[in-house]
Amino acid sequence: MTITITLNNDSINNLDLSPALTVIESLLQDKAITSNEQLLSFEINYTREQNDPRELSEIPEVRLWFVRLDAKYPWLLFLLDWKEGELARYAAMLVPHQFNSKEGIQYNPEALEIFLMHKIFILSDWLKGQSIPTQFRLKSLAQILGYELDDAFFEMIEKSN
Repeated sequence: MTITITLNNDSINNLDLSPALTVIESLLQDKAITSNEQLLSFEINYTREQNDPRELSEIPEVRLWFVRLDAKYPWLLFLLDWKEGELARYAAMLVPHQFNSKEGIQYNPEALEIFLMHKIFILSDWLKGQSIPTQFRLKSLAQILGYELDDAFFEMIEKSN
């Protein structure tokens, strides 16, 4: 069962997180975060000029809304529906990139690496706090974004805690 958060111009232009807060806070109150892993998607109904060629992730107002959401819930990647491309779209909202008509989205490599490492550290701690096994999930996250993380990296994280 997919959980959809619907956004419109008003919520985006006013940095109104209430569409997301309503859903996420309900999951938190019901202690249902872990049972809704990878079920969250966003429906973004952002009206723009008909001749506006930009992708949603290229619109500053849309990106800023997602930056604000990510600041509130830095572990939100756990809920995103990775199989349906929500992780890639979410990353595009937060990581500088360009679109290539043949190859699709091209993230800035250094920015993507910083984003990934930041999320690995956040999710590692958050998943442990939820008593959820971490290594497989975090390796999968890295793979989706084009990185391979070895076991030694996770051992180093463990030792640093």
